[in-house]
Amino acid sequence: MQLGLIGLGKMGGNMAERIRLGGHQVVGFDFSADAVAKLTASGNVGVSSLEDLVAKLETPRAIWIMVPQGDPVDQTIAKLEPLLSPGDTLIDGGNSNYKESIRRHGEVTAKGFNFVDVGTSGGVWGLKEGYSMMIGGDEAPIERLRPIFEALAPAADRGWGRVGPAGAGHFTKMVHNGIEYGLMQAFAEGFTILEKKESLDLDLAQIAEIWRHGSVVRSWLLDLTAEALKGNPTLEGLEAYVSDSGEGRWTVFEAIDLNVSAPVITESLIRRIRSREENNFTDRMLSIMRNAFGGHAVKKS
Repeated sequence: MQLGLIGLGKMGGNMAERIRLGGHQVVGFDFSADAVAKLTASGNVGVSSLEDLVAKLETPRAIWIMVPQGDPVDQTIAKLEPLLSPGDTLIDGGNSNYKESIRRHGEVTAKGFNFVDVGTSGGVWGLKEGYSMMIGGDEAPIERLRPIFEALAPAADRGWGRVGPAGAGHFTKMVHNGIEYGLMQAFAEGFTILEKKESLDLDLAQIAEIWRHGSVVRSWLLDLTAEALKGNPTLEGLEAYVSDSGEGRWTVFEAIDLNVSAPVITESLIRRIRSREENNFTDRMLSIMRNAFGGHAVKKS
């Protein structure tokens, strides 16, 4: 089976290779000539334009869009639509907002094409481990794309599935990432408590390795944490700056809209935002208030 792929960055390139290893062909486009050349060298087909990509695909075409969420997705779809034929399928495998995926599904299907939203998890490890895919959209195009999903997944019968109608894939991935925020925050806080207990001289890398086997907190996230601590047990050279790609925020907004209490996810998001504040005003306000009502010492820069 053929798949068009737009966006050959680290994750897109790894996906293309896994699809190739699964016995299918990728026709890929990227603005980076090096990425296109690398794709061709691997045994797939790299092209230099969207027109060329569409022309090289057999009908009905399936084109996976792997670009940043928001306007880049809309622009890509707008450029593709005049080149497509009825029955072709567009797949958004990025981290789009599910509301935009519902809108895009309506717009694309009204023109005779199919639209599928795929919440894709696996990151840089997907080539080796496979990708977890939460898929939203109409059943017929998803079933036709089954060989591609089976090639990308950890196994043909595991790690992927249609979770609901249009938008359901990206909604599920949004909540997945919100949970991820909370898990990461809990691990970070726990290891910080261990690190601060200097009198016990604890080896964090050793503890992480112990927890990986038999413990109720064992997980792939802990596996990666243990590996990172082996290489840099004191986190030397790292800044306390943590970015977020949007899904955690959207999860918190949804929780509020649905009247669902989600304090762990919410606080983990707030902690990420706070990590970016240099000499933050909030803490300085707390310091001056403590000084005002209790005469507590103020540390001045």
